Amino acid sequence: MLLNIHPETPDPKRIRQAVDVLKKGGLIIFPTDTVYSIGCDSGSSKAIDNLARLKGVKPEKAKFSLICYDLSHISEYARIDTPDYKLMKKHLPGPYTFILNGSSNLPKIFRGKKKEVGIRVPNNNIARELVKELGNPIVTTSVHDDDEILEYTTDPELIEEKYRNHVDLVINGGFGNNEASTVVNLVNGEPEIVRQGLGEI
Repeated sequence: MLLNIHPETPDPKRIRQAVDVLKKGGLIIFPTDTVYSIGCDSGSSKAIDNLARLKGVKPEKAKFSLICYDLSHISEYARIDTPDYKLMKKHLPGPYTFILNGSSNLPKIFRGKKKEVGIRVPNNNIARELVKELGNPIVTTSVHDDDEILEYTTDPELIEEKYRNHVDLVINGGFGNNEASTVVNLVNGEPEIVRQGLGEI
């Protein structure tokens, strides 16, 4: 099912409709400020298992991220020291994934040996309103084509055609970007760029 939501001024009723799907343990595809993402409620381990199955990985080996609403929301799930906080405050919301040391509130899937988590606050009203309405972070992974070259699908209608039998809802929030977020590791104190994407540090 394709649900149209205006990217600048998301209709609260339609956001609630999408969040109802998440609360029931469903998988949804939604826009961010970079590429379209597949996500689920971080409070549903069954949904996270389904997301891992869709990506063809074991849940404990999956490189999923959490989408949070803002910095104070992040601090519930990760430990942030002052220099990192300043760096993140300067760049968020924005096209970045920050890898941080997790707190004890992390969903079970992220509590492996390393207990690290990639966290995003995308500069996209649809993604953030979904998180706000849900009350939990969204566990997420990018939508990209299966070929060797990582081509990101930007057209939500084509994404819906491809994934309609695998997810419960696709949100059409306009064309997405075809470049992923910049990944910055903050675990060891010094910012380390793991992947250069859309965001400049």
